[in-house]
Amino acid sequence: MAVLRICRLPQDRVLRQKARKVRVIDASIARLIDNMIETMQQAGGVGLAAPQVGVSLRVIVLQMPGEEPFALVNPQIVQRTGEQDVTEGCLSVPGYWGQLKRPAGVVVKALDRSGKPTRIKADGLLAEALEHEIDHLNGTLYIDHLESPEKLHEAGPPTPGRQAI
Repeated sequence: MAVLRICRLPQDRVLRQKARKVRVIDASIARLIDNMIETMQQAGGVGLAAPQVGVSLRVIVLQMPGEEPFALVNPQIVQRTGEQDVTEGCLSVPGYWGQLKRPAGVVVKALDRSGKPTRIKADGLLAEALEHEIDHLNGTLYIDHLESPEKLHEAGPPTPGRQAI
């Protein structure tokens, strides 16, 4: 496995492009997933999307605190419920945190790393992370959801309850 370079604004245009659907989950996708997990863990994030490592494919990885990492291929949000106020950061926008609203719950359908269809019903941090990472697959960043520039703050490293996603 390898730690990959994380793309950052404003240099990396791949962050603003819609990622392509994965047609076949093969050894190259498995290797990408393993490398993305290692990269996410090394960077201290709870999620990472393939465009964040320069690969324009619909693949995300996530790892909630205290849980095992997992990958989703071609994920889609099929339901959103409620609303929550969150303080969100991003590995591709280092040094900043934004205050925004996200759904309190989501239902996501996708393929797992073996190609098996899966459905995830999530709330709280997992719902936030799923929407954040799926946004990356559509060329959207959390800063695009800010109500005003005053909702973006310079900040130090993540603290409990404030992880970079």
